[in-house]
Amino acid sequence: MSTKIINLENIHKDYGGKVVLDNLNLYVRDKEFVTLLGPSGCGKTTTLRIIGGFETPSAGVVYFDGVKVNDVPPNKRPVNTVFQRYALFNHLNVFDNVAFGLRIQKVKESEIKDRVNRMLKLVSLPDYGERMSNELSGGEQQRVAIARALVNHPRVLLLDEPLAALDLKLRKEMQRELKAIQQQVGITFVFVTHDQEEALTMSDTIVVMNKGKIQQIGTPTDIYNEPKNAFVANFIGESNIVPGVMHHDKLVSFCGRTFDCLDGGFAPDEPVDVVVRPEDFEVVSPEQGQLVGTVKSVLFMGVHYEIMVETEHFTWTVHSINHADVGDRVGLFLTPDDIHIMHKS
Repeated sequence: MSTKIINLENIHKDYGGKVVLDNLNLYVRDKEFVTLLGPSGCGKTTTLRIIGGFETPSAGVVYFDGVKVNDVPPNKRPVNTVFQRYALFNHLNVFDNVAFGLRIQKVKESEIKDRVNRMLKLVSLPDYGERMSNELSGGEQQRVAIARALVNHPRVLLLDEPLAALDLKLRKEMQRELKAIQQQVGITFVFVTHDQEEALTMSDTIVVMNKGKIQQIGTPTDIYNEPKNAFVANFIGESNIVPGVMHHDKLVSFCGRTFDCLDGGFAPDEPVDVVVRPEDFEVVSPEQGQLVGTVKSVLFMGVHYEIMVETEHFTWTVHSINHADVGDRVGLFLTPDDIHIMHKS
């Protein structure tokens, strides 16, 4: 297990009485790709800025390698930051942009040349050194900003929604590139985004935040398949959430039917929330369905159809590769693995 490089203990931050972070506790391991994920205003960027030293917590302690750094300025911390606005110097070419920090540190020119060229090769811009930064596309500018941040050999790279300004195709390409770069250079990345797919694609660990609090920490698989509460279930992908009763371990009732499931650890006959992901339904004939309803709408989404099925107790969102017509009577079938049980929020 990797060692903890960053540790935030009981971090509180408020601006004029408005609480932005509420007793936040979080650690980040060395060489880990951690994503802070949540809606606008949840506190994720403030958390990143506290790690970087751009903000001071109102209360709590920030540790790097076990050493308190609350009063250590950003330029003295072993971190570099890539912001949403790349802040390249338009009067400098790509090489000089990447070399800027090294020259400030008075590194020898021979070493600067070697390190800058290695970084440009790493970000797939080996022949771009003489280009002016204002001649580059958005994706190229972003690569230069990453090279400039990495050339100083930081222990931690902080990335504040760096892909937000890119178009969809380029953003997906850069997601793969960033993950590959992180694995190649072997340093810790702390990444901020509100894009769920981005977080699921890139991260080793996702920290889901809302209203200044951490809602859940886990791997992408854990966060998606085992959400801790309704906020996480709704924010990470799409979910159908209905009330149910957990009679005993692995047996739950909802929508007038009793189902086998895989969850346990609940009190007898405990009221619960039941989560079913849209893609986990199998659309079958009414005779085969555990739930039966009428198709109310069908949308073609490219890789699947989004079908709204109205049953007696609930209207379900269903994703299927098979087409259905509005007005069709259909059955919905679930296996125990398709049903996830949460404690009531």
